[in-house]
Amino acid sequence: MTVIQNDRVGLVPSQIMEIAAGYRPARTLLSAVELGVFTALADGPLALPELRTRLGLHPRAARDFLDALVAMRLLDRDDVRYRNTPVADQFLDRAKPDSYIGGPLELASARTYRHWADLTLALITGEPQNGTRDDVDLFTAIEADPHHLRGFHQAMTGLSMPSILALAEKFPWHLYQTVADVGCSEGALLSQVVLRYPHVIGIGFDLAPVRPLFHGYVSGLGLGHRLGFLAADFFVDPLPEADVLVFGHVLHDWDLDTRRLLLAKAYDALPEYGVLIVYDAMIDDDRRTNLYGLLMSLNMLIETRGGSDYTSAECQGWLADAGFQDVKAEPLTASESAVIGIKRPPG
Repeated sequence: MTVIQNDRVGLVPSQIMEIAAGYRPARTLLSAVELGVFTALADGPLALPELRTRLGLHPRAARDFLDALVAMRLLDRDDVRYRNTPVADQFLDRAKPDSYIGGPLELASARTYRHWADLTLALITGEPQNGTRDDVDLFTAIEADPHHLRGFHQAMTGLSMPSILALAEKFPWHLYQTVADVGCSEGALLSQVVLRYPHVIGIGFDLAPVRPLFHGYVSGLGLGHRLGFLAADFFVDPLPEADVLVFGHVLHDWDLDTRRLLLAKAYDALPEYGVLIVYDAMIDDDRRTNLYGLLMSLNMLIETRGGSDYTSAECQGWLADAGFQDVKAEPLTASESAVIGIKRPPG
């Protein structure tokens, strides 16, 4: 059979089929997280009958399911017992909140996985396919359900943590006294910054229903006395005054006009020489390699009425148009970047 080549890569038919069937390993992992497989094995290996009973699995497919996780290198198995691999034990056990990355997976299992089945319709209509009414946006729908609210913000913490850790390490926080995280969610970024820089005062800015989630998270890290929360709506209320303002995974939720509005409000709120940091899963400027960013943009199509991801060059242009100077892009992870701008005085 002929292999079709282009100037970048050749794909054989089996690889095309592997892409097409990518939903199978994805759904298997999401079900494993949903069922608590990795937490059930956190205290040690279990034989198939005991593990099946603990997870509530029907005997018909339990062995195939668990052995698929072995083949995916998430579980290991000797002759009779299953155990977590080291990476699964560290990152997929709910009982390890400092390293658990399952929040986004739980959200995908409960919500976004099924919505992606309607991607074709979203591509044709340009409309979200998340089951909300035309007059209800994603965030209003999430706020109306306390269980989904908690799960969503736990997912945001897990999704953002690699970029948060990179930003906490790379940015020169020692030069600044105050930071406000706009759309702070549980407060993970502020927590990482003040843990490293005790002189910094942090302000979390988000909608009122997020307040107890924020206080619960930061109190769990012993930071309840060092971080404040401001309940507000950034479409209605002014942004908080601080030396550094951060928009993390915020701009991609909204259309271009809304992004420009938020950037203008950030410029107005900052003092002279204040700094704005924007980070997202920014698409590479050539739009060829950051598959994660491109697929995240399709997720914004499915979930929001105007959101999309964007390139760092586009974001740098928006900041410059808003009046920021010395605008630059900084890679944070393999798939996420930050764009940073300074509010300099006129002249």
